[in-house]
Order: sequence, then C-alpha cells, then structure tokens
Amino acid sequence: MTQVITHSRFTDFDIDLFKSGKHYRLYEKFGSHVTTVDGVEGTYFAVWAPSAKSVSVIGDFNFWTEDEHLLKVRWDSSGIWEGFIPGVHHGATYKYKIRSSHNNVVTEKADPYARRCEHPPRTASIVYDFKPKWSDRKWMESRARNNALDAPYSVYEVHLSSWKRKVEENRSLSYHELALDLVAYAKEMQFTHIEFMPIMEYPYDPSWGYQITGYFAPTARFGYPEEFQELVNACHNAGIGVILDWVPSHFPEDAHGLGNFDGTHLYEHPDRRRGYHPDWKSLIFNYGRNEVKSFLISNALFWLDQYHIDGLRVDAVASMLFLDYSREDGEWEPNINGGRENLEAIAFMKEMNEAVYLNYPDTQTIAEESTSFPMVSKPTSIGGLGFGMKWMMGWMHDTLQYFKKESIHRKHHQNDLTFSMTYAFTENFMLPLSHDEVVYGKSSILGRMPGDQWQKFANLRLLYSYMFTHPGGKLLMMGSEFGQHEEWDFQGSLDWHLTDYKPHQGIQNIIKDLNQLYRSEKALHEKQFEHDGFEWISYEDHENSVISYKRKGVDSHVLIICNMTPVPRDNYRIGVPSDATYKLLFNSDAIKYGGSDRTVKKSFSPQNKSWHGRENSVELRLPPLGILVYKI
Repeated sequence: MTQVITHSRFTDFDIDLFKSGKHYRLYEKFGSHVTTVDGVEGTYFAVWAPSAKSVSVIGDFNFWTEDEHLLKVRWDSSGIWEGFIPGVHHGATYKYKIRSSHNNVVTEKADPYARRCEHPPRTASIVYDFKPKWSDRKWMESRARNNALDAPYSVYEVHLSSWKRKVEENRSLSYHELALDLVAYAKEMQFTHIEFMPIMEYPYDPSWGYQITGYFAPTARFGYPEEFQELVNACHNAGIGVILDWVPSHFPEDAHGLGNFDGTHLYEHPDRRRGYHPDWKSLIFNYGRNEVKSFLISNALFWLDQYHIDGLRVDAVASMLFLDYSREDGEWEPNINGGRENLEAIAFMKEMNEAVYLNYPDTQTIAEESTSFPMVSKPTSIGGLGFGMKWMMGWMHDTLQYFKKESIHRKHHQNDLTFSMTYAFTENFMLPLSHDEVVYGKSSILGRMPGDQWQKFANLRLLYSYMFTHPGGKLLMMGSEFGQHEEWDFQGSLDWHLTDYKPHQGIQNIIKDLNQLYRSEKALHEKQFEHDGFEWISYEDHENSVISYKRKGVDSHVLIICNMTPVPRDNYRIGVPSDATYKLLFNSDAIKYGGSDRTVKKSFSPQNKSWHGRENSVELRLPPLGILVYKI
C-alpha cells in the first residue's frame, strides 16, 4: 500500500476565509493538484466532507480499492480531508469514497473541484494539470472598452452540441473545430459576443447543460480543457467576447454529484421546502452556509481567471430570489421578516457580484430574471443586486405577442409594442430572443410571424430591426439569425441548408448590417441604458400602426420610423427634432434583405411645418413592414 503523505496547501488564513465564506480562490486549494513533495512526484488531494468518518481516494491507480489511500482530516474543525499520494500523475481517474459518521452511508463522489471529468456517461474525475497557452493579450488589454455599458453588446447564443454537426460521423464539432468554424461565422455576422449555454460538465444531454455535476470542468464532450481554452482564445483574437451560462441556482441528484455529499445535506439546503426544486427535480444550494457560498463565488471567479471569460449570464435568478417560486401555499416558509424573499440567496448574489467586479472590473454579469424585483442591475452600494445587466423578459414577451398578430389587428395592440419604454431604463436591460423562445411548441421566431411567405420574412426583418434600434443590449439564439423554420433540436443540427435560399440569405444579411449599424452608430449604444438616450417622436398612430423615435448618443442622433403593416405609407408626415440634413443609414425593405425595395428618400431637409409637437417635419414614403433609420 502506497502511503498518503501528510501535506497541505491550506494556511490558517485560508481556513479562516473558507469558514467565513470569504475565500474566493478555493480552486487553488481544493481538488487534485499535480505537485512534488520532498522530491517525489504525485498528486495532492483535498475535499470538504465534515460529516465523514473516513475519506479514501479510489482510482485507476489503486484498482478502485477503498482504504488503499486514506486522506487525513485536518485538526481545525474545517471538515477538510487532504493528503499527497506519490506516483499519481496527470490523467489518472479517481473519485472520493466517503463513509459518513452521520449514518454510516458510503458514497462514491466525483471531485467537486475537478478540472476535468470523464466523458459522460462515465462519471469519474481526472487529475488534470491545466497549462493553457494564451495569445489574447490585445483583447484582454482592451476588453474593458469592449465590455463597457456604453459599448455595443450583441450576443450570439450557442448550444455547442447542436450548432453544427459532422453528419458523416454523426457527432458534434469539437472545441478545436468550433474555434475555426463558429468563430469565423460569428465574426462574419458581426456579433460582439458569443454566449455558450452551459459547458461545465453535465451528465444528461436533454438538460442542455443546466444540470451540472462538474462545476470547474469544461465538458469532455467536445475535447480537452486546453481545447476549450483554444476556443476562447480564438474568439478573443477575432475580437469577440465570451459569455458563459452559469448555474448557481440548482444541481442534479445524480449519485456522483454534490447531493448528500458526505451523507448529509452538505451543499443543498436541508429543508426540502428550500432545498429542492419541484420543476427541475433538482437540489438547491444552501446559500446561508459560508463554505457553500465560497464554493460558488470561487467557481464564478475560476472561469474569469483560468479561462479569460468575459461575462457570466446567471441562470434562473428569479428561482433564487423567492422562497415561494413555483410552490403552492404550505410548500414554503416565509423569511424571518415574514416575506417571500430568500434573504440568504440575495446576500449571496450581492457578494458574488461584488467579488466579480472587484477582481475583474472589465467583465459583466447578466441576470436572467423574469420578475419585477427591483434594482437587479444596480450597484450593491445603493441597495441593488449588483448585476451589470438583466434580461428584459417583459419586452420579449410583449414584442413576440405583438408580432404574432396579423397586421390588420395590430392597431388594437400597439401598447404591447410601446409599453417597454415606460420601464426601459429602470434596469440595464438586454433584449433576449433566447433558446427558451424556440422550444416546447413555441415555434421558431420565423414560425411565429404571420402572413404569406413574403410577409413572414418581412415581419422577421422588421422585428430584428426594431430590436436593434430599441435601447439595450441584444441576444439572439443560434439559427434565428438566418430564419430557422423548425424549433431548436438539441439532438440535431441547425438547418444550414436553408442559407442556400435567398429569403434566408436576406435574414443573414440584415443581421450582419444591423450588427454593423449597432456597432458603428454611437447613438445606438452610447446611452443604451440611459433615459436621455431615447426620445419618442410619435407612438399615438394606432390606426396606421406607425411608431417613430429618436436614439441619442453624446454627440450623435438617429431617427427611426417603423411601419408595422404591409401597407406602404406614401406622404407620411413625421415631426423631426432638427432642421439639419438627414441621411438614410438603413432600410429593412432593401432588396439585399429580400425586401420590395420600394423607393424611399435617401436624404432630406425638413420643412418648417410643425408636426408631432415639433417646429419641423417631413413627408416620407414608408415601405411595407419596414423600418427606416436616418442619421441626423
């Protein structure tokens, strides 16, 4: 039997920070670390299991035998078991065999801090000496500007398994292949960022990655950690930021995962009313336990540190905020103040955001939050949760509801379209047309559009043009950028053959140009989260279903006019805020997009005739189901 040598990476200060919930670099301490002790090569292991009677490291190096390599528990009541095993090297597979002192239950657990996991359905952890090679210095030095709230933020949401497949081999693309194909495509389409749906290791494909068992390991489905790092590096060298979906809201009950880790409710809340999610059949973290809080915040910082990630989109924030989320009366217990807010989860989110922005101020955190909980994207110093942005779920819902309606009925529902501006600046909003909107019978975004084929595509062009001229960041699920007909299928591939056809090419072209317009016109992004970056011209013309508004930057302005019906509007008068010359920047009805190419004014100087409460006005020809953007 090879002896486990007493060795520790923890100082007394580390232990104090861990127990107080203030250690944010636990991945440097816990897990498996290839190292040398007294001239002997091997691996140091450390795991938190305070209710364990014994902890063994079992693996391919000891024929998975219990008691061959027993770790030693620290003397300081931290619950940490650790030790150095000579001769265990990079690539060794292992688990922790934990015998509980609580009820003598024996569990075999994957390492919560493992840097690599076996390819599912196998569940062991792998000793991994991660040695990335970065060449993204230019991006890292400039990303504060690229990630700023006054910069364009156009996100392409991607599920790696189903973006594109090697049909002849019946497999998804690897990280290496994605670094070539995906990055080149996103750059061509002019997106500023790519958001990956969860890439942390997960056991069950139909979960899309949202049921995580390996929080510190890029999934082995697509390759090695260095190859995921290569993908991030390629994005950065192409001038594209990387956002990761991050899931601190719940985790699965799989036997090798975090649940019942040492025979007790270690990571999950012990009260099932707070520790079990009825919708997702998963466990909820105990946010009030300091060591769990350190685990989660360390995980957030890990991806920003080790993989140069530029932002975290935090999943299911609403489920964390409210104790009664998806629960009936009697299935939840109020907080100490008698309210429904989860005070411990709120405190955790504030602390997580403070840690992120203190250590990586040039990144962003983005909340997927579907309620009216106040100040989600406001600083913690003034009582906010501290996120950089929040998904604008109300805009998404109302806008899609409006666009589903036949144009003849839209005059009765114009408020659905304009209501978002009553609260658009209460948060730093991102407009999401995400994966959730193209599954479960909702149809694709194109499939929601009414009318004949021409009108369907015209409506889609109109929707995207409205989205890109509305204040806020933008997010578009893969496939939506070329007008995918079918709902998203996580087991298949996007229907890339559609891009051989002109209507779909037109959608691609308009997304390219909208991204370029959003990037180049400061009026569309400089004040996208500020009230004085927007001004209505007219929202009252329900009968014609026409709205017009102005977007404003520091020194630049643009005028947007939207015709929401297939009826062209000739001699349509618009009040304009300036007597300067206006130049056409964008016409969603252009022939390159598949439009009717109806003649519109390329430039104009207003008449001194009052209209819409302004001294000057102009008569324009508005194209059917079209948007015009003029530079002032």
